[in-house]
Amino acid sequence: MNKFRRFFLRVKALATKELFHIQRDPRSLYLGLGMPLLLLVLMGAGISFDLDKIPLVVVDRDHSVASRALIEAFVADDTFRLAGMADDEPAAERMFRAGEASAALIIPDRFAADLDRGERVSVQFLVDGVDGNSAGQILTKGDTIAIGANLSGGAMTRAPRIAARTWTRFNPSAKSALYIVPGLATYVLALGAVLLTALTVAREWERGSMEQLFATPVGRLEIVIGKLLPYLGMGILQFLTVLTAGAFAFGLPLRGDFLLLAVCALIFLLAMLGQGLLISVVTRNQMVATQVAMMSTMLPVMMLSGFLLPIENMPLLIRGLSYVLPARHMVTIMRGILLKDNGIVELWPDVLAMTAFAVAMIVASTRRFQRRLV
Repeated sequence: MNKFRRFFLRVKALATKELFHIQRDPRSLYLGLGMPLLLLVLMGAGISFDLDKIPLVVVDRDHSVASRALIEAFVADDTFRLAGMADDEPAAERMFRAGEASAALIIPDRFAADLDRGERVSVQFLVDGVDGNSAGQILTKGDTIAIGANLSGGAMTRAPRIAARTWTRFNPSAKSALYIVPGLATYVLALGAVLLTALTVAREWERGSMEQLFATPVGRLEIVIGKLLPYLGMGILQFLTVLTAGAFAFGLPLRGDFLLLAVCALIFLLAMLGQGLLISVVTRNQMVATQVAMMSTMLPVMMLSGFLLPIENMPLLIRGLSYVLPARHMVTIMRGILLKDNGIVELWPDVLAMTAFAVAMIVASTRRFQRRLV
């Protein structure tokens, strides 16, 4: 019993020492609290896949009430904005080349007269295809408006006898922020956690205070746990701050169990803090530790977690590598709980993978940490 009591007292003393250092070091406070919030707001506002106010150039050869009604249908809901009127297709193409328009609507002459006779009338809808993803979205939006105006495939048609009613689940407004922000929150949490602990042991080596620790009866596991606990507390505060900012700034909902989300966030933070601590133990140099932390966190989390790029489209080897990363599982958990009301039944493989990584990092840090100066 006394052995366990001494263990916890030593861990408490080390954690208190580290906590005092955090309070005295404004860099740690910024890395732990300021940087994640700043990154979330800036990147969340800057990264968007939504397209609206698409610049549209119109070539209206008919100049009739019907043609003006069709133009009004395209610009009515701000999906498209009228960038200008052109006399012919070459003039519209010049606006494409100048970047003044991304889509063109070509209305033929005798448009209204042919409609009045009940004939099939074709219009052209041209899209700047330099950006394939944006071009696909613009075509879809144009086709949706055309269908609403009783157009299909650029031609006036009769109303269909069978109409399909569709719903979009989990993100009915199709806002890209609801898809991006959970992944972005995972990204900033991972980056902040790894950077914070990557500097802890390396800083002790550089300042010569590690020798003082070696002169005490404190064990390796006690040092590791004592250094992790304050940053774990900061990580929890960081998680709550990021989640609150996401809700207020981007309307991020919470449809699932908050307790399950909190437990998953705790495991994820332990995994990333353990990774940073292992980097710190191995490098023993703050500059090298910072570089290794950035290289092992920024690109892997951004590219292989599903934050921005769909993992299903990646090569098999890269997909297999992504399963090792805790961020890949945390992104799935965040989107599942926040947007889909997923529970442990759907998410237990991701929770198990993150737990295994966290245990591996803490064990590796403890074993790699040696009580010797060289």
